[in-house]
This record gives sequence, C-alpha cells and structure tokens, in this order.
Amino acid sequence: MTEPPPEEPATVVKRRPGRRPGTADTRGQILAAARETFSEKGFDKATIRGIARQAGVDPALVHHYFTSKEGMFVAAMELPINPANVIPTILAGPREEIGERLVRFILTMTADAEARQPVLALVRTAMTNDRMVVMIREFVTQALLNRVAEILEIPPIRMEVAFAQMFGVVLMRYVVELEPLASIDIEELVELLAPTIQRYLDPPR
Repeated sequence: MTEPPPEEPATVVKRRPGRRPGTADTRGQILAAARETFSEKGFDKATIRGIARQAGVDPALVHHYFTSKEGMFVAAMELPINPANVIPTILAGPREEIGERLVRFILTMTADAEARQPVLALVRTAMTNDRMVVMIREFVTQALLNRVAEILEIPPIRMEVAFAQMFGVVLMRYVVELEPLASIDIEELVELLAPTIQRYLDPPR
C-alpha cells in the first residue's frame, strides 16, 4: 500500500514592520474632519471631541498631533504661524519694544511668498464666504487679539486697531502693490510703523 505524501508545512507570512492597518493617515483624517467642522460650526463651537468623533479617532490622538484646538486650526488652514508659539517670543523683552518686535516679525514673515500665500488665500475666500468670515474672526479674536490684550492688560480695541493697521500694510504691500510701500526696505517700514503700533500696546493713561 502506497503511503500518502507528507503534508507540506504551512507557509508563515511575516508582516513587514510599520504602522498598523488603518492608521497610515490618521493625521490627514483629523485635518479633513477639522476643516469640515470649522467651516460648519466656526472656531468657537468646534471642539476637539467633536472633530475626533467626525474623524473616527480617539480625542487623545488629536492632542497628540496638534496639542490644542488652535494648533489644529493652524494646520487645517495651512497658516504659516501658530499664535501659541509666536506670542511668547514677541512679548519677551522690554515692553517698550513690543511694537518694534511685532512689526518686524509680521513684515519678515510675510516677506516670504510661501508663508503669506495661505493667509491671503484665506482672506480672498472670506470675501465671498460668510462662514469663513465668522471662522477667521473667532480664531483671530480668541487665539491672538484677546490673549495678547489680556497679557498686556490693555482694552481689546487697542489690539484690534494694531492688527488692522498691520494687516492693511500687508495687503497694500503684497496684494495692491502700492508703491513705494511695495518695495521699501523692511527696516524702513519698522522705523515708520513701530512707534504707532507701540502706542496702541502701551497701558492706557
């Protein structure tokens, strides 16, 4: 009687080291959910838990990738700076030089076309999108203007006027390209603008 051939050993498939299935683009999932949520609810009403639920992830992962709601907004809108990182740098040092530091930072940052482009694109979109206007206003107010005003102990209107003036300069310089504003040296602009911005940031008398 012929014996049956021996069974071949089962083939062992080894998994390659790497990320677990389903986690390759967790950050991208969160950003997509964040853009949708911020657009629908604005910055104020959007929550980390709500965005995590929309993305189908644990809220801890949102904190892991973006630290805070402000950080997630910056990443979702592809903004060049995170106020949480910039504010301490600008406020460090003598108070009477904050205006100069602020002006120099904004002008230097926006001198880079890649850095200013997302901001200008967001503004252009906001001109025809009411929800975008609300979202930007809430973010700028909460994450930047009110926070600095509270630290400096000045009325929020002073920060709003300072911000409006600097934003107007950036638009005239890079969008309208008004001359000689568009081509003047940064340090010359700092010398012109810093005293006025500083006056807004000084304590009310």
